[in-house]
Amino acid sequence: MPWSQWSTRTRLVAVVLLIDVMAAAISCGVVVFNARNAVRVETRASLATVENLVADTIRLSNTAAPETVLQTLDLRFRALRHVRVTVLDVEGHHVGRDEPGRKASREAPEWFSDMILPPIERHSLPIRVGGRVLGTAQIMTQPMDEIEEIWGYARALSLTTFAINAAMLVALFLALGKILAPLNRLGEALTQLEHHDYTARLHPPGTPELAVIAERFNKVAEALAQTRSANANLNQKLLTAQDDERRRTALELHDDFGPCLFALEANAASIARIAAGARDVDRSKLAARAAEIGTIVGQVQGVNRALLNRLRPHGLGQAPLPTCLDLLLRGFGERHPGTTFIGRFDNLARGYNDLVDLTIFRCVQESATNAVRHGGAKRVEATANDRDGTVTVEIRDDGTGIPAGHRIGLGLSGMRERVEALQGTFTLDNNGPGAIVRIAIPIPPERSRETEDLSPAQSV
Repeated sequence: MPWSQWSTRTRLVAVVLLIDVMAAAISCGVVVFNARNAVRVETRASLATVENLVADTIRLSNTAAPETVLQTLDLRFRALRHVRVTVLDVEGHHVGRDEPGRKASREAPEWFSDMILPPIERHSLPIRVGGRVLGTAQIMTQPMDEIEEIWGYARALSLTTFAINAAMLVALFLALGKILAPLNRLGEALTQLEHHDYTARLHPPGTPELAVIAERFNKVAEALAQTRSANANLNQKLLTAQDDERRRTALELHDDFGPCLFALEANAASIARIAAGARDVDRSKLAARAAEIGTIVGQVQGVNRALLNRLRPHGLGQAPLPTCLDLLLRGFGERHPGTTFIGRFDNLARGYNDLVDLTIFRCVQESATNAVRHGGAKRVEATANDRDGTVTVEIRDDGTGIPAGHRIGLGLSGMRERVEALQGTFTLDNNGPGAIVRIAIPIPPERSRETEDLSPAQSV
């Protein structure tokens, strides 16, 4: 399996295992190097010591019988460590017996012995008694005894180290599983979010770093859930607003267009009867019916303009924004002669973009409607400015404000949602006297102005 497909826990354990193997290799190299030097020093020291002992023994044997000297030397120096003394007679024959089976008792493997075994050293001492040469004592280093000891220590140390490292790797594997378990739960929770399930939550683990991640995840999930709920509410409001607008439009069509159409039909029938009646047509009656038809057509046109203007202000995008706002307040003044509407739109550009212009227009329109309908205001003042890349609008009135028990309807919530959709701010000050609506909409630099022409202050 490629490295990229390994889990984090497997990767960490593999890295630790690799470090253990490298440390073991380095340790083995150091052990072999030190053991090789130690065996060399030990065997040379033993060789020097035994060589002196053999020389002293030969010197002290001058008074002994010549035929017993060789047997005595062979017996005395038979069981030695690190060196081996071989006694030969004058003819070169070995005195005494060999020790069979000694080589077979070795436990150190050959590869280990080959790494540590130093060069074999041999020294020969002539055996002279009474001036007569009886034979030769050959002294040879025998490092296998020392190598056997080193092998025993190395094997015990290796087994102990292996057991400790195996236990450590198992403990590390289990500990990493417990430590990384929150990450697995995080992955499952993210999968829930991917499938639009925003109820996923994480319990804070014991690790501080992972606890911070869990806390941040829970906040993100909560924010997504709130956003989804807000979107659902917005969609519901949108559907409700559409239904309300359709109902309102249908009511206006029924109440305004219905009587007008009926009157047109009645006048058309009257004209038809006059034309089909007497041979001499009464022109005064025809003129009266024509005048009534003209009046009805004027009413229909007025209702039609009001309806179209409510659905979409036809002047936006064609006339400058300040002019559209002035015309809006002028229309309010005509429909509500008992209220004074004042507009000051200093430092406003000709236009920004369709969405910003429509939002400003709707906010002024809705605020003025609320001031007259709910507050009974006698004076409504609207002010708009463009400063430092932000359009600020303030609409204040001298009415009673919005009643305390009045439910926030689609008008105020719609204004807030329009403004916040443009990354702006919406505030309503209803502490009196009257109500004050303030909005601020940031304008992107590339759309901050379509023209540098400013509109002078105007009032209606």
